[in-house]
Amino acid sequence: MATKIEQKIVGFKVVSAEEKAQQAQQAIEDAKTSLERVHEDLARPDFLMGSTYKIKTPMSEHALYITINDMVLNQDTEHEQRHPYEMFINSKNMEQFQWVVALTRVISAVFRKGGDVTFMVEELKAVFDPKGGYFKKGGKFMPSLVAEIGEAIEHHLKLIGLMDNDQLDEHQKALIESKRKEYEQRSSAATNDNDSSGSFPADAQLCAKCNVKAAILMDGCFTCLNCGDSKCG
Repeated sequence: MATKIEQKIVGFKVVSAEEKAQQAQQAIEDAKTSLERVHEDLARPDFLMGSTYKIKTPMSEHALYITINDMVLNQDTEHEQRHPYEMFINSKNMEQFQWVVALTRVISAVFRKGGDVTFMVEELKAVFDPKGGYFKKGGKFMPSLVAEIGEAIEHHLKLIGLMDNDQLDEHQKALIESKRKEYEQRSSAATNDNDSSGSFPADAQLCAKCNVKAAILMDGCFTCLNCGDSKCG
């Protein structure tokens, strides 16, 4: 497209490809710095989007309800993003009330601090109860109630896009299905009594990677029917 010059040319400069790239990169950096972000001085809006997660453990007759409220940053733009702002835990069980309130306040403070908050997931999931953990429906082992709270936060962060979903690809799903059929044909094993959906064999072992009782012994090594982990290669 031709551009008509109305004024007298008094000077010119040839812009190299490298300079163009630097200018484009600078424009990207300027756009990033102008985005709305969570920080300590950010005022709490009147409306927050929230999600509630129910936790029912064999350690208590009462369930825990975890509510995480999010701020919506850069709303109605291509950079729109939900960021957790606060967390509450409610339950009829008052035995753990003291540390539950303390935990929610600390986590909420970390949320409001801004930056990368995903590190808390692994920290919480690594907490072990000295009295022993428990198995959830489906055969997944939980080392503690704190670890299950961490898993609920992980689920929420994946839901709002702050963490990646570790989904199995089609090849892994096909491999797991073929291993399952081969194992069932060999052993004719009964389904797991602890799994209401009957998705894993009764004699499956606990997988060291995903903590689900879904690892079966085939061809001299264990293969997990839940996450696909195997030492067989």
